[in-house]
Amino acid sequence: MATANGEHQVIFMPSGRRGQVRAGETLLDAARQLGVEIESICGGRLTCAKCRVRIEEGQFAKHGIASAATHVSPSDAREASLLAEAANGDGAYRMACAAHVAGDVLIYVPEESRAHKQVIRKSATARVIDVAPAVRQVYVEVDRAELGEHRGDWGRLQAALAQQWQLTGLTIDLPALRRLQPALRSGNWAVTVILGNEREVIDVQPGYKEGLYGLAVDIGSTTVAGHLCDLRTGEVLATEATMNPQVTYGEDLMSRVSYAMTNPGGLDKMHTAIIEALNGLAARAARAAGRQLRDIHDAVFVGNTTMIHILLGINPQELGGAPFALATRDAVDVKARELGLRFHPGASVHVLPAEAGHVGADNVGVLLAEEPHRQDEMTLLVDVGTNAEIVLGNRQRLLSASSPTGPAFEGAQIRFGMRAAPGAIERVRIDPQSWVARFRVIGEERWSDGWQSGPDAPVEAQPQHLAAGICGSGIIEVVAEMFLAGIIRGDGRFDPDRPHERVIWEGKRGAYVLATGDQTANGQPILVTQDDVRNIQLAKAALYAGAKLLMNRMGVERVERITLAGAFGSYIDPQYAMLLGLIPDCPLDRVSAVGNAAGDGARIALLNHHKRAEAAEIARWVTYVETAVDPQFQDAFVGAIPIPHATDAFPHLESRLAAPLPRAANGRGSDGRARRAERIRARRV
Repeated sequence: MATANGEHQVIFMPSGRRGQVRAGETLLDAARQLGVEIESICGGRLTCAKCRVRIEEGQFAKHGIASAATHVSPSDAREASLLAEAANGDGAYRMACAAHVAGDVLIYVPEESRAHKQVIRKSATARVIDVAPAVRQVYVEVDRAELGEHRGDWGRLQAALAQQWQLTGLTIDLPALRRLQPALRSGNWAVTVILGNEREVIDVQPGYKEGLYGLAVDIGSTTVAGHLCDLRTGEVLATEATMNPQVTYGEDLMSRVSYAMTNPGGLDKMHTAIIEALNGLAARAARAAGRQLRDIHDAVFVGNTTMIHILLGINPQELGGAPFALATRDAVDVKARELGLRFHPGASVHVLPAEAGHVGADNVGVLLAEEPHRQDEMTLLVDVGTNAEIVLGNRQRLLSASSPTGPAFEGAQIRFGMRAAPGAIERVRIDPQSWVARFRVIGEERWSDGWQSGPDAPVEAQPQHLAAGICGSGIIEVVAEMFLAGIIRGDGRFDPDRPHERVIWEGKRGAYVLATGDQTANGQPILVTQDDVRNIQLAKAALYAGAKLLMNRMGVERVERITLAGAFGSYIDPQYAMLLGLIPDCPLDRVSAVGNAAGDGARIALLNHHKRAEAAEIARWVTYVETAVDPQFQDAFVGAIPIPHATDAFPHLESRLAAPLPRAANGRGSDGRARRAERIRARRV
């Protein structure tokens, strides 16, 4: 029903926004007036077909209106043609830029027409991303050049952008300026402009075009993982991963810092290696999505501070010793071409900020994704990798720290260690009587005791992938199982008083036969050596000590939730992680894995430029605790080396403990380890 001044009630769903709109206004203008963001690249010129909406018909008592298709102006032939293609002839749909208000109406805006779409990642905690990228496309019609008119084509484009899109004060990137005149003339003075951060024209394309793409990358010490995303819809089009080629120059961070300091040209070599790796990864992702490398218009990178320094060509030598000074703690924005990245010529790279010397942009990405600063629970968030980042806290306070776990969790420094790839042993169970291992390798659904080999074995029983090595989750489980079976003692040493055919002795050092030669790809047995066990002990002790240090600083004895991030964290069995002492005590149902949260944080910042400002705020709010010079960390580290982390969380495992539980090496125990060990032993007896 029209009001006295000729206005009608217009309601947009699912947002529920409503208001009085003058008769004759387009639905697109009505949406803008009411704060409803509807996609429109062409600016209402019936070109892009992105502003499609549905007119709901009927009485809506809840809203007090009657809505009908006749309450908007009828469509003309041009709109009908677009609708026939975009909406499969569904007469309930209209183009918001072409339908004029003629009565009370209720409008449904479908997901694909909303300017801020939502992408929900189904994981331990559902993640919602409002899509609002830093780059966007607009279609403009520009005045023709005329004799005696001296503004220049860039001046005419500026005027068109100001008039048609209210965009002022823009600059233009030099490569875009070079393409401007040919684009205007081949497009008959109509062009699609790509804008970066609403302040710079980074491309001009003739006529109407669409398609914006971005790359979110987590540059890990060992692995580089990237997601190619559609910046209009938020969809992940392709995911690629590669080994970080800098491993050649050192497996851990300090080795790479040392390489840059002691080798002439060392920094340049590592910088060139990561740039080439990023170009290769991006090219594979683009190819998988049917795009080209130059179609990447924006990128967000995260990584630890050493990785980011090397990426930017900054010598990381100051990170090698106290006071561990960063070149900059702030976010960095740089043109991709300045780094040697072969993306779109105008593309920018945004690097999230760091927290401190050894807690970098990757941890900020995790915080952006998991949002512990919005939670009430006391949460321990651990990003497990070559250098583990640990965060403890809630909405009241957050503490962070870095623990030098080394690359053992990722298969390095393990004699038969390997990356998580087909053939890698990822799950292990050891019979406590026979000491024979059952294991499962990546690429096989069955456990090894279900395999049959040899010429007489049926094809369906033969494994597709024989064992080739042990990945991170496998080495965690096998060390825990070796302890439970009594193969190793609480101090991590093989027990010389229990000789067995599954244990090979090299002098005074034992090695456990995990897989026999007929179970492996090369016919040689896969062993777990004394050094392997020791490296896992050192890595888990560093991680646990970092967590305990933060708990002491926070003044809490227990945490309410533990979140394991990182690719490795996703594959750890929480009960084995807690048994070995990677993480403090926590009910198992409160321990969850969230995958590559750092990469997700990069993706969030890529798809929503507002989150970049939030990341900067988080990075400055977190209190960093320096483990390297804290004596409490050293004490906790020494106390956490023995196995197990004695806990009451494993009643179903206690019956399998075949050896007395040891006291810590210093006799005091760690975190009540000795006292709880005595309780478990008493119950077992």
